[in-house]
Amino acid sequence: MHGKRKTLTVDLHCHAMFPEVEKLVAGLPQKAAEPEMMLRAMGSESVQYNNTHMLPQVGPKLVNLELRLRDMDAMGVDVQLVSPTSTQHYYWAEPDLSEEVVRIQNEGIAQLCATHPDRFVGLGTLALQHPDLAIAQLEHAVRKLGLRGVEISTMIGGKELADPSLERFWAKVEELGCIVFIHPFGTTLGSRLDRFYLQNVIGQPIETTIALSHLIFGGVLDRYPGVKILAAHGGGYLPSYIGRSNHAWQARDDAHKSKKAPGEYLKQIWFDHLVYEPEAMRHLVAEAGASQVVIGTDYPFDMGHYAIHDLLDAVPGLSESDKELILHKNAERLLGVAFSDMRTKR
Repeated sequence: MHGKRKTLTVDLHCHAMFPEVEKLVAGLPQKAAEPEMMLRAMGSESVQYNNTHMLPQVGPKLVNLELRLRDMDAMGVDVQLVSPTSTQHYYWAEPDLSEEVVRIQNEGIAQLCATHPDRFVGLGTLALQHPDLAIAQLEHAVRKLGLRGVEISTMIGGKELADPSLERFWAKVEELGCIVFIHPFGTTLGSRLDRFYLQNVIGQPIETTIALSHLIFGGVLDRYPGVKILAAHGGGYLPSYIGRSNHAWQARDDAHKSKKAPGEYLKQIWFDHLVYEPEAMRHLVAEAGASQVVIGTDYPFDMGHYAIHDLLDAVPGLSESDKELILHKNAERLLGVAFSDMRTKR
């Protein structure tokens, strides 16, 4: 066990970055357009702050193993589920480039896990803009590299996650029994979020809310009930305002497309705990159930929350058994890994 706490702690929302990918896409028109796109999306003040403060602090932790282990020990985190940073999805890439972008990241995650198999498990990435290629990449990531699933964005090249072109992907996910971590990058909401870092503060949770809503209302979770979805940022605003979705499902034919009321699907989704406040955490547990909530810090970004045990201790009415579920037992069930056994062998 690492840190001061005796309770095994597994963090399911952690990122790594691969400079080799950046070298691969450097100079391409789509990559060259990124600075202007980011300036429009978040505004000059947030871009400047990221460049002068956030990225210099976060960047080394995305690539340096010793810094990562040091921080894990300081937080009392025994195991990280590591996934690529969403900035490297590059869904605009053509098939040949996509193959290399995905290969570098997935092999890099697998190599990171191999350095300390008692501290790391991994998620890969996919070129979901090319569904047939993505299915082959998923098979390779899970069967050959030993990754536990993949991270995807909330939208793929203008297509929602319930788009018919992704039907075979969801079928393969269910067949493999792996997890899909839904993590946004940016927002599609436009210029009203271009100040105060609202593109991230509000935009990111809204993107997750929209993506989950498409999976629910679009019937994906009906057709593939065995799919394991892990939602970033506490599932956005879906759990906290699920009553409105339930009402629409009951009141309107155009929203009555799923077999069950939307709230019933919260039991088919896992949510990270990244909601920051004890009362928000209490409400997430009340709506989804303690069995569906896991630790997810968003390491190493500045919008992460790292006082894990302090937050759980402050949640009204959260029992010790619920804390055990959230800290590690749900992760063991979701990932199919007996982390408790791994710890006793160290």
